Amino acid sequence: MSKVVSARQALEHIADGATVGILGSGGGVCEPTYLLKQLGEYYKETGAPRDLTLLHANGIGDKDTYGTDALAIEGLVKRDIAGHWAMAPKMAQLALDEKIEAYNLPQGVISQMYGTIASHKPGVITKTGLHTFIDPRLEGGRMNKRTTEDIVRVIELDGEEWLFYPNQKIDVALVRGTTADEHGNITYEEEASRLDGVSLAQAARNSGGIVIAQVKYLAEGGTLDPKDVVIPGIYVDYIVVDKDQKQTCITNYDAALAGNVRSPKSAFEKLPLDAKKVVARRAAKELPMDSVINLGVGMPAGVAAVAAENGYIDRLNFTVEQGAIGGVPVGGIIFGVSYCPDALIDQTLQFNFYDGGGLDAAFLGVAQVDSHGNVNSSKTGRMLSGCGGAINISQNAKKVVFCGTFTAKGLKETVADGKLTIVQEGAIKKFVMDADQITFSGKYALETKQPVLYVTERAVFELTEQGVCLKEIAPGVDLERDILGQMDFRPLIADDLKLMEAALFTE
Repeated sequence: MSKVVSARQALEHIADGATVGILGSGGGVCEPTYLLKQLGEYYKETGAPRDLTLLHANGIGDKDTYGTDALAIEGLVKRDIAGHWAMAPKMAQLALDEKIEAYNLPQGVISQMYGTIASHKPGVITKTGLHTFIDPRLEGGRMNKRTTEDIVRVIELDGEEWLFYPNQKIDVALVRGTTADEHGNITYEEEASRLDGVSLAQAARNSGGIVIAQVKYLAEGGTLDPKDVVIPGIYVDYIVVDKDQKQTCITNYDAALAGNVRSPKSAFEKLPLDAKKVVARRAAKELPMDSVINLGVGMPAGVAAVAAENGYIDRLNFTVEQGAIGGVPVGGIIFGVSYCPDALIDQTLQFNFYDGGGLDAAFLGVAQVDSHGNVNSSKTGRMLSGCGGAINISQNAKKVVFCGTFTAKGLKETVADGKLTIVQEGAIKKFVMDADQITFSGKYALETKQPVLYVTERAVFELTEQGVCLKEIAPGVDLERDILGQMDFRPLIADDLKLMEAALFTE
């Protein structure tokens, strides 16, 4: 029998109550968009399948028409175990409204779990998540009141604490590539990332489940170069062709994102001089040359632009957790890919390297910093974002630099002539007494002697044994009014408090 079928023919094999593992990353990267939309339509028409559990390492969607929002229908989904939530606001709303069970586990842990499922090991044992909201002694990764089952446990090995994440059985895997031959062998020539499609397919196969693959092109059996095959056909049960498949939600196909061409460095845009560029410039001073670095989503992406503008980007090895090594990470909705990468490896392998301390430095975003040095980047008020890869990255990097503006919502500032001018203060304070959720544990960082900095456009702080310490302030700001007066706690102030360099605030 041919493996090539219609979407409906493939989706008929998903039973009520099944656990569905989904490949993909934000912005439609490696996302089986057509399959997800067809599954949502199939449920609306037939009322089946019901009560699915979704499992996906990455946030999947573009905050609009892509991703798991196609499945955000009451009755279709019972539980969503996600590495990130912000890319699918409709699904997040179901969680906030207590309509589904909702978990957030570290992106790297879910990705590694595919391997433990495939190899029939009991689960993932790691220190990643200790003392954060993933720790069952805090929230256990549960994102609402409806979610009660513990799926993370604390265990002790040789006198040390670890977290144990038991395996989740996968009944169906929805994966994607560029081309499949008639035997199901899949290549990735137009993809901007490999992600963890192989691990996910193996996990479903060895769980007794099925693998449904979406591709753009169909080739004759035996015509694909075996060295180009990413997902072998022995893992794949059904192939669905979507001739309109896009590389990402904003690119039909960009050869530079797929690593198939090299673009001139002049193609990288220069950042305008504003508060965000000040943060990127100051953070960039913490870059160790000839090092391996991770840049988080949002403001930290500006660090690469600063390095390119100042001519030392060739001295740095930027990586992103989705598997890109080298090149320049892309910000915005398609974060997770890089222009002109040197290599694209499996996401699971990238996290193995990260967890073992392979990162020399990590630059990550921040929503809140509290008096204990904890950072929240996963949940504030009614906004449910999730941790993504931040916990794997921040806990295991040799040094971590958190980047963000000092306040939020309505903040207006001008940067010129070597100083910062605050035109309108932000309505939301980011430096709070206690964070709404602990995505990064200051206590754990101190235990592991990890250097931690918090860089903003008007102040730089450092985590010390005595507490959060103010080390630098921006020229043009008032210490009491613009810094201490906008914090819910009083930090330590360094005896040698310095002004941030005027060059950071100058064209």
